[in-house]
Order: sequence, then C-alpha cells, then structure tokens
Amino acid sequence: MKIKSAVFVKGITGTDEILNNGIFQVALLGRSNVGKSTLINSLTMKKNLARSSSSPGKTIRMDFFLINRSFYFVDFPGYGYAKHSWEMRDKLAKMLLWYVMYSGIKNRFALLIIDAKVGITPYDADMIKTLYEYRVRHIIVANKADKLSSSQLEKQVGIIKLDYPNSEIVAYSCIPKYRNVGLMEKISSEMSRIINQQM
Repeated sequence: MKIKSAVFVKGITGTDEILNNGIFQVALLGRSNVGKSTLINSLTMKKNLARSSSSPGKTIRMDFFLINRSFYFVDFPGYGYAKHSWEMRDKLAKMLLWYVMYSGIKNRFALLIIDAKVGITPYDADMIKTLYEYRVRHIIVANKADKLSSSQLEKQVGIIKLDYPNSEIVAYSCIPKYRNVGLMEKISSEMSRIINQQM
C-alpha cells in the first residue's frame, strides 16, 4: 500500500462520534518515547504530521489522522510515563483501556510499538495480555531497529517470537536507510483480513 494522502482530523480525550463512524482504525499503542508519533510521520513521509518530541509524555489525547481517505492512524498517549501526575496517569490509562476493552469498535487493529533495544517491558507484557484477552488483532513493531546490529536484532526478535508466538513481530526504523517498507503492506493485509471476516 502506498500512502497518497494523510491529514490530521482531530484529537479527543473521551467518547466522540469519530470513534464509531465506520472508518477503519489502526491504533498505535506503546510506552512513552518509543516513537509512535515519529512512526506515523515515517510511514506517511510527512515530517511534522504527528507531533513528536524527544521528551516523553507529550501526547495526552487520541489523535486521529485520515490516511488515503479510507482509514485512520490513531496515535495514543504512551503508558508508563512516571513524571505525569497520578491523576493524569490514571486518566490516560483509563482512556486507553476503555478503547481496547470496552469501546466495542470492530473495524480496528493495533500496532504495539516497542523499543527494539529494550524489548518487551512489564507494561508491554500487560498490554499484550489485554490484547489477547479481548481478541484485538495486533502487530508488535520493534521500533528503532537501527540501534542494534543485525545479529542483536535477530536475537531480540527471536526472543519476542518465543515468548509471544501468537503475535506477528516486525522490526522497523524511521531512519530511511533502515526503513522496513513492508510494514505498510502488513497493515494493509491485516485491515483486509479483518474487513473480510466481518462481511
């Protein structure tokens, strides 16, 4: 799939009509500072489409980006950021868990973004468990793959595959030299599979 158009639509912090307008949603989940916003910019080849920052915890809402006028990338706040207040952390956690567990949205799947060098953290393990439990199809994206040598990356991906055999793992880097051009094809394939299952 080639992305021909990508525009920011709106950011929300709770229930909104955009959640149930029937347009497919690709939700980007992950810890703070694993590069969710940068990944959106990389896939769309628009440097400043999604707000990214070297400082974690900047995204505090669900940001919707309409891709090819046919589906959304939904950029979620990162979990596990200790410097937010307890009140803010609780609010963000509830928003994320509501979306995964109780929203009832059918036309969706998730990209769980992790840091390839760090691997699966306890926060990520909890999220994967929740995705399994609520049968949310997903791909684990090992981002920042350029930070590892080929052998280190192969070993890290192998460990994740052993621990989570029911999840597809894709290594990715937003640096053009290392970019995995096949990620969009996998996203397209997942969307088609889910849509066909509902017909």
